[in-house]
Amino acid sequence: MLTFAFQGTSGAADFVGPDSCKGCHPEAYEAWMQSKHARAENSLSEQQQKDGRCVSCHSPDQATQTMASVTCETCHGGGQYYSPEYVMKDSELARLVGLVDPSERQCRSCHDASSPSLRPFDFKESLKAIDHWSAERARRAGRADASTTSSTAPPPASAKK
Repeated sequence: MLTFAFQGTSGAADFVGPDSCKGCHPEAYEAWMQSKHARAENSLSEQQQKDGRCVSCHSPDQATQTMASVTCETCHGGGQYYSPEYVMKDSELARLVGLVDPSERQCRSCHDASSPSLRPFDFKESLKAIDHWSAERARRAGRADASTTSSTAPPPASAKK
């Protein structure tokens, strides 16, 4: 019998940093790098960078994890336990040991009525703006198609231009 004992891993896991995600999730990493989240701290003035009200959203993990801006782990939880490749290959295990699927409620902890943003927050539209999973899924689907297609068979229809 195999038993796992993790004490409060989802909230207590250390961050491994966005570069750790880049190796297995290059498309997601590039989408994040192009996002406002990656530059959230840089959008603050020097005075705002010292204001806890601003930093709590623009660089929420800086005090405890020394990570500036809004990183992968700000939304998905500290990767200490789920980042190893063998864990990430098992989505159920990854979630059991701390991988978080962000929710609207989680996003609204920063994108709320008290935010200085002049635009109202539309969760569905905002998801489109931070889409970092579509290209990743397409790449993985292409890899799956390639592994099931023999070298003499024609490429799958999805690979044709």
